[in-house]
Amino acid sequence: MIDLTTIYQAHERIKETVVETPFAYAPRLSEQSGIEIYLKKENLQVTGAFKIRGAYNKIASLSDTERSCGVIAASAGNHAQGVAMAAQIFGIQALIVMPESTPLTKINGVRYYGAEVILAGSNYDEAYAYASMYGQEHKMVFVHPFADEAVMAGQGTIAIEMIEAMNDLDAIVVPVGGGGLISGMASAIKALSPKTEIIGVSAVGAPAMKESFEAKKAIDSTSVRTIADGIAVRDTSEVTLAHILESVDRIVSVDDEEIANAILFLLERQKLVVEGAGAVGVAAVLHDKLSDLKGKKVAIVLSGGNMDVTLLSVIIEKGLIKSGRKMKLTVTLVDKPGALMQLTRMLQDLNANIVHIAYDRTSTTLAYGDANVMIHLETKGEEHQNEIRALLKEYRYLSSEEH
Repeated sequence: MIDLTTIYQAHERIKETVVETPFAYAPRLSEQSGIEIYLKKENLQVTGAFKIRGAYNKIASLSDTERSCGVIAASAGNHAQGVAMAAQIFGIQALIVMPESTPLTKINGVRYYGAEVILAGSNYDEAYAYASMYGQEHKMVFVHPFADEAVMAGQGTIAIEMIEAMNDLDAIVVPVGGGGLISGMASAIKALSPKTEIIGVSAVGAPAMKESFEAKKAIDSTSVRTIADGIAVRDTSEVTLAHILESVDRIVSVDDEEIANAILFLLERQKLVVEGAGAVGVAAVLHDKLSDLKGKKVAIVLSGGNMDVTLLSVIIEKGLIKSGRKMKLTVTLVDKPGALMQLTRMLQDLNANIVHIAYDRTSTTLAYGDANVMIHLETKGEEHQNEIRALLKEYRYLSSEEH
C-alpha cells in the first residue's frame, strides 16, 4: 500500500489549489436502496473531477529541471484537465494526447488551461502509446493518469477528507478504470479505518481490472466500449493491480443501461450532473449489485461531472420514454380532411400533450389513400399510456410504438 504519510503530505501540498468537495447524506438514494448512503461529490471539484488531485501532486513533486522540460499526458479528459491546470499554475508547457472520440467539452476544457491537445487513437490505450513515444522523443515528463505513486497519493486525499468527516463507514464504493483512484483511497482507508470495506465498480464494457482482480493476474481486454469513458481502460496496470489485490475487498460491474439510469437518477433526484464513470457506484446500488449492504453506512465517490451534453440529452430522452413520461407513436390514418384533427382531439381529451408531429403520405409501405402520422407525446406514466393505446385500438387506428 502507499504509505499514509505520503498521502498526508500530498493532502498538505494540494490544499491551496484543490477544493474539499461536499460529502453529504443522500436521502432519496438511501430510502430507495435501504442503505445509509453518503456521496463524496468530486463532480464539483475545480476541474469537474478528482483527477486534479493526483496531477497537481505529481507536478508539484517535480524538480525545477524536470518542469523545464514540460509535461505530457494521455487522457480521455479528466486527467488531461488536471494536468493542464496544474501545469498552468506552475507556468510550464503541457501537451495532452486524447483519443479521437473524446467529447468536445473535455477537449475545450483542456485548452481552457492553455495546454496543447493532440488527438490520436480510438481509445485511451492507443492515445497512451502515442503520448509515451512522443514524450520520449521530445524529452518531456510523462504524467501517468494512474500508475504513479505521486498521482495515487493525490487521489488518496479524497479518503483523508472522508474519514476525517466520518470515521465509522462500513464501506466505500469507488469507480475503477485504471485503478489509480481506488489504489490511493484504499491505502489511506485501510490505514485509518481497517474495518471499512473497499468496493470497486467497473463498467461491463471495460472489464480488464475486474477480470484481473478475480484472476489475481493482469488480463488485458481486446477492446472497450462503454458510456463511462473515464474508466474505459483496455489494459491492466501491474502497478495498480498490485495495490488493488492488497487492499480492495471486491469489484462489481454495471452495464451501460444501468449507468445511464444512475446518471438520470442523480440529475433528477439529487440535482447533480455526474458523468458515466462517476455514476457507476450509484448504478451498483440502484441495480442491487450491493444488496448485502442494506442497513449499513456507505459512502460513494462521484468521481467526475464532465458530462458530454450530447450524450446527456440522449440519456434524458431514453429515460423519459422508459419511465412512461414520453411516448412515440406512428399512427396510420385515412388521408382525408379532418382525419388528423380527429386524432389530435382524441389525444387532447386524454390530456396527452403533443410535442412533435410529422406527416408521411409517400412511404412505399402505405396503401394508397393512407398516411402515417409520427407523434411524440408527453404522458403521465404507464397507466396513462395504456389508456392511449386502448383508445387507439377502440377507434381501430393502426399504430406502432417506438421504444
